[in-house]
Amino acid sequence: MPRLNGSEIIAQYLEKEDVEYLVGIPGHGSTLMIDAFNDSDVEVFQPRHEQGATHIADGYARANGDPPVVYTSIGPGATNTVTGAATAFVDSIPMIILTGGPQTHEYGQGILQEIERQKPGDFPNVMEPVTKQTFQVHDVEQLPRTMRRAFQEAVTGRPGPVHVEIPMDVQHAEADVEIPEPEQSRTQHRPAGDPRSVSEAADLLEDADRPVIVAGGGCLLGEASEEVQELAEYLQAPVSPTFQGKGVIPEDHDLFIGYAGAWGTTAANELCSSADVVLAIGVRFSDLHTSSFDPGVSFEIPPTKLVHVDIDPHEIGKNYPVEVGVQGDAKVVTRQIRHEIAERTDPVDTDNNEYYEEVQRRWNEWEARIQERHTDDSVPLSMARVLGSLRDALDRDGIVTTGAGHSQDITNPEFPVYEPGSNISAGGFSTMGFALPAAIGAKLGAPDRQVVSVQGDGSFLHCNQELIAAVQGDVDVNVVVLNNHAWLSIRNLQVTQSGWDRVLATEFDAEHDYDAVGMAETMGVEYAERVYEPGQLDEALSGMVEHDGPALVEAVVQRETTETGGIMTGAWHLPGLGEGYESAERPDAEPGTEETEATGDD
Repeated sequence: MPRLNGSEIIAQYLEKEDVEYLVGIPGHGSTLMIDAFNDSDVEVFQPRHEQGATHIADGYARANGDPPVVYTSIGPGATNTVTGAATAFVDSIPMIILTGGPQTHEYGQGILQEIERQKPGDFPNVMEPVTKQTFQVHDVEQLPRTMRRAFQEAVTGRPGPVHVEIPMDVQHAEADVEIPEPEQSRTQHRPAGDPRSVSEAADLLEDADRPVIVAGGGCLLGEASEEVQELAEYLQAPVSPTFQGKGVIPEDHDLFIGYAGAWGTTAANELCSSADVVLAIGVRFSDLHTSSFDPGVSFEIPPTKLVHVDIDPHEIGKNYPVEVGVQGDAKVVTRQIRHEIAERTDPVDTDNNEYYEEVQRRWNEWEARIQERHTDDSVPLSMARVLGSLRDALDRDGIVTTGAGHSQDITNPEFPVYEPGSNISAGGFSTMGFALPAAIGAKLGAPDRQVVSVQGDGSFLHCNQELIAAVQGDVDVNVVVLNNHAWLSIRNLQVTQSGWDRVLATEFDAEHDYDAVGMAETMGVEYAERVYEPGQLDEALSGMVEHDGPALVEAVVQRETTETGGIMTGAWHLPGLGEGYESAERPDAEPGTEETEATGDD
């Protein structure tokens, strides 16, 4: 039995888990933790902020599927991971976060960077609401078992981030220990659905005249894309992915109808709200997805009958009553349902199928509307025009990351993707600053795919320092900054709630705003361009994705109207908006400015 110190135990266990990257920033509370990685096969990637480290790990996990590991020091280095942990937790993304801690014999003494007034060594309680599990190691002999349990928690069942605090003396202490085998703590089979529930679900779908499959992030986490598409084709049921499910089915498939909800497609809202049976797989039914649960806008459950499949029983029936609830793995249960239906009946034919024809008509109407927006020649640029040109420049399997605001709202319904893992977004937490570091992580996790982060100028400032990490790490990541000199999605909300004269703290003075191109160049980015007009877009974006190394394009986009992002086709109920955001009266243009055309809703 080898004698190992805490750092060596961590490094050797990570090697057994085939971890590719350890991402983080050292401090006095973690220098001993990472010492053994000088001699490890695990590569240490150096970000510039701990929040960036967690988003890099998040992007890697979404693109690659395997959980990366984040490390930080004690105190503020550790607390800087909270936002990234929460982002991963809400979206069920596996990740391990290792933080330093006070020496065990100094717990409660208020040493440098200890949180202790409520409880000695209290940082794990900070992490408890935003992780699946948090551990505090008190003895080096506990460390091998704790590391194995941390990975087991992160990747089994509903995935998520797991936190482990490792005190400084435990990092340095030695013990005679064996490094456990990871597979000895893993389940070998995906959990299947209860056969009776599966049969009841098949009954409903077999008898349905207007079935719709709503595919959530659980389908991608469960690697169920193929099964969802096969079931949809057997039933000729349209597929409406959620924001986190985007990519589960190619968006040029004839059964794809887009995302339902506030900024959804008209096709999805109309077909989901008129369905007689909805099969929801790995879906949370959030407020934005359901148009704030407004009956008949995006869904009407009941009378629509809901079959809800999820690996986590917490989600089944949480926001809508179910006709049939099936707990189980998305891939396995979807396959079970298809097999059950195939045992009873032949595939649905599209010939003389009025429902299939309606699906095609509604989608074609929406697609024509978006195509018009993608070719809009207005100056300043519309966001939709930038996305249309970016789609043309990017490979079919290219990955796009978004974080919050207009860039997130518009990308989901108006930027088509065709492969699983092509859409990476902070969907549940809508985290500003997520897009760039997540793109770096995605490129590390999927080095053979093009990766582009799309964000507004406000969001870019939150984690833009990670461009330095991309340059230093030679990560070929692309950055698009949609610059409207404002936190415009929030400014537009202020205008809608209270009027133009009540806008406060959401607009920037363009004359004194930052220069994204100049900023990128000072960080070592060799390709950085600014565009103002549609005629400049194609060349700039093509040059960006073809450049070998980090590259940036800043697009100066419209800001004068309140319709500067995506098209609101559903509803979102917020205070001060009467019946909801979709029905609120919105002043079109800022007083004293000329209204720009084709910037948003028709």
